[in-house]
Amino acid sequence: MSELANGTIIKVAGPVVVAEGMTGARMYDVVRVGDENLIGEIVELHADLASIQVYEDTVGVGPGEKVVNTGAPLSVELGPGLISSIYDGIQRPLDVLRGGQGDHIMRGSTVPGLKRETKWHFKPTIENGTKVSPGDFAGEVAETTLVVHKIMIPPGISGTVEGLAEGDFTVEEPVGAVVNEDGSRTELKLMQSWPVRRPRSVARRLAPREVLVTGQRVIDAFFPIAKGGTACVPGPFGTGKTVVQHQLAKWVEADIVVYVGCGERGNEMTDVLMEFPELKDPHSGEPLMKRVVLFANTSDMPVAAREASVYTGITIAEYFRDMGYSVALMADSTSRWAEAMREISTRLEEMPAEEGYPAYLAARIASFYERAGRVVCIGGPEREGALSVIGAVSPPGGDLSDSVVQATLHVVKVFWSLIGRLAEQRHFPAIDWLTSYSFYKQYLSGCFEDKDKGERMAVMVREAMSLLEEEAELSEIVRLVGAESISAKDRMTLETARSIREDFLHQNAFHKVDTYSTIDKQFDMMAAILHFHKQGLAAIEAGADTADIFGLKVREEIGRAKYIAEDQREKIARIRKTVDEQMKQLQTLA
Repeated sequence: MSELANGTIIKVAGPVVVAEGMTGARMYDVVRVGDENLIGEIVELHADLASIQVYEDTVGVGPGEKVVNTGAPLSVELGPGLISSIYDGIQRPLDVLRGGQGDHIMRGSTVPGLKRETKWHFKPTIENGTKVSPGDFAGEVAETTLVVHKIMIPPGISGTVEGLAEGDFTVEEPVGAVVNEDGSRTELKLMQSWPVRRPRSVARRLAPREVLVTGQRVIDAFFPIAKGGTACVPGPFGTGKTVVQHQLAKWVEADIVVYVGCGERGNEMTDVLMEFPELKDPHSGEPLMKRVVLFANTSDMPVAAREASVYTGITIAEYFRDMGYSVALMADSTSRWAEAMREISTRLEEMPAEEGYPAYLAARIASFYERAGRVVCIGGPEREGALSVIGAVSPPGGDLSDSVVQATLHVVKVFWSLIGRLAEQRHFPAIDWLTSYSFYKQYLSGCFEDKDKGERMAVMVREAMSLLEEEAELSEIVRLVGAESISAKDRMTLETARSIREDFLHQNAFHKVDTYSTIDKQFDMMAAILHFHKQGLAAIEAGADTADIFGLKVREEIGRAKYIAEDQREKIARIRKTVDEQMKQLQTLA
């Protein structure tokens, strides 16, 4: 069969190679192309002609060279050693490649995704003689101090376990075996593999009903994402898409973070590679990399590997989800992924659709985001896992009518709209509160242990949003007739809305305190701002002048609340008492 599947190159068009004589080949089989054994994947078949997308540079490859079919689809290795790793788009570890080849990766390089020489301490969690089925836990490995790697029975294997023993093993050494019903014996190893283009199986899907806390105030309070939810971050160049993705990757309340740098500039990925090893996880105090998997597939890397990188990343994310973990995947950016699809489609001479993208663009984007979700995992013990997917979108000129943006908006439940106007004003995150939305807002109150506090937070957010909408309407009037021409109550609305924007929504990603806000701190900050508004309206009713209200010293305390550390959060709660005292003095003078 393998002899029949091998062929000869007859055409080379950039990353696409056409080979003849590929009888018996199947769609998505991995092949070795040319004399240098470049890695490729079959994406189109016509009789014995196969179109292959090559994941490496095809310069120098020409007609007449051989194509060898491996007979297997593009798959990833799943097992201990994934955490803290930095891969390219097809799961080649970049540190290993650099150690063996220097700064430039040689074409045709083949390096396994998991290190073969590393020994892991395996501890069985079931007894020999136990009947097992796919997804059942057989044991565990302490991969890092933050992640316990559950060793699951691979798909398609069921029977009775024998020979399980505690000890140190590499990913290729058997830790036991499963005796099937027909008497055959399958070795059980720490490693398994899975085709990247096929979603992993689940027992059943559940509705996402718990907010994924990110520490970013504009997101958590106004436009939250749920565990198992989907979100997109579109915006023009310079509005901070990548910084938003970095912030989420750093501080999101997830057990595992998978960050896919898909086609973005090399300097942005360099920031990630240099920053993450130095960062501390706010939830544990341990190095952040102990729960992170990184994929670096920058814009100067082969375009076909860019297309594969998102599938590689989400397959690994699903694997950890199946262990019962909450996983967050960041894809930066899906526009570059779509552009890679467009280039390959053009080389395949497919009929283009809108803006030159292939007609199946929307279906591919939908199939990617649909792999997110909160699920009941297959196998025992019964457990829930969640995979949240957040994709950055880079529409040309920030045009939200772009095909990729529109296809994404049809499937995601959260839309964080980054706009240039806010970025020009140095307001970051530059998420527009008037056009963004979230379908998970109703679950915000569940973030708090105190149910009453959670309901109050939801009410406060609605009130703050109403004030921001009023500000947008009043701003037009003020521009025409001046602030002196509107009522004192409206001037109070404008001042409070400004405070919400500058003191709450604005957040400094590079400040050691302001970079992350707990949900309780967000509650205290919002409560202080809205309490000032309420007391200000009461003072206006008592005859106080708005200029005196805006000049109170407590305004400075509200403005600096974001820089108060979490362990001193009671200072923010005391601001409301200070507001009462200063407003009372003001009313007495009035």
